[in-house]
Amino acid sequence: MRPPLESLRILEACVSASSFARAAERLCLTPAAVSLRIRTLETELGQPLFQRAGRRVVPTAAAAVLAGRIRAALDGIAGALDEFQAAMPPLRLTAPPTFASRWLAPRLSRYPSVGTSPIEVDVSPDIRDPSAFDVAIRTGRGGWEGLDEYRLAPVEATPMLAPSLLGTRTLNGPDGLADFELLPHPDWDAWFRGAQCETPPALRFAMVDYPTHELDANAAVAGVGVALLSPSLFRPLLEKGLLIAPFPYVLTGPAWHFALMRADDSRPAPRQLCAWLCERAHEPA
Repeated sequence: MRPPLESLRILEACVSASSFARAAERLCLTPAAVSLRIRTLETELGQPLFQRAGRRVVPTAAAAVLAGRIRAALDGIAGALDEFQAAMPPLRLTAPPTFASRWLAPRLSRYPSVGTSPIEVDVSPDIRDPSAFDVAIRTGRGGWEGLDEYRLAPVEATPMLAPSLLGTRTLNGPDGLADFELLPHPDWDAWFRGAQCETPPALRFAMVDYPTHELDANAAVAGVGVALLSPSLFRPLLEKGLLIAPFPYVLTGPAWHFALMRADDSRPAPRQLCAWLCERAHEPA
């Protein structure tokens, strides 16, 4: 019976490191686990593999030759996987700009790189035709015909402004926003209702209606006005003190951010990516 490939990989690491402890560190194992695996391997192969020399372990001549052959085989496997992945068509992922930069990019960098298709990201606020993407991230209430839906996170919004814009003034309640210029957003009325406040009749809105929340955030940081933004997506700006969120109420839903794929797409790769994004939804960026 041939020993497991994992045992041979541990042998190669021990020979390369000349130390069970250093090999364990490279392999994210305990030294005891490595030592036990080597003893088991010696039993399976019917001969010793190492001799101790002080704190170092010296491989036998036969073990050194075997470890070299194992390294060549592992390199061959890695090369074969690289060639396989290079030949795989990329997954076309489309997402709106703010969500792509604030939510998607930090998480997507952790997507498994072995055995998965490369990902080609299309950042656009436009709705793409289903034939133009494999996975799409879009915002809405669901019910897209012909698409399977994976809920990622609810849409959130709360007023944010730069400390310099607030200055020495205090906001004792939502109606105090009437003293500031607001950046246009379709959910201002809904936020005031949720905050149990009548929409002030004399609200002042900035002349420029920015096409993305990222630009709204940049304008708010510059002191242009008060923006209605997601505290989850823009938490780094709050933590750095570039923006403040003066009110505890956060408008949540009813819209959600969804990962979408064509319902008739039987390939495992798009569904694997959608499921992985769902798993990451509750993790910090």
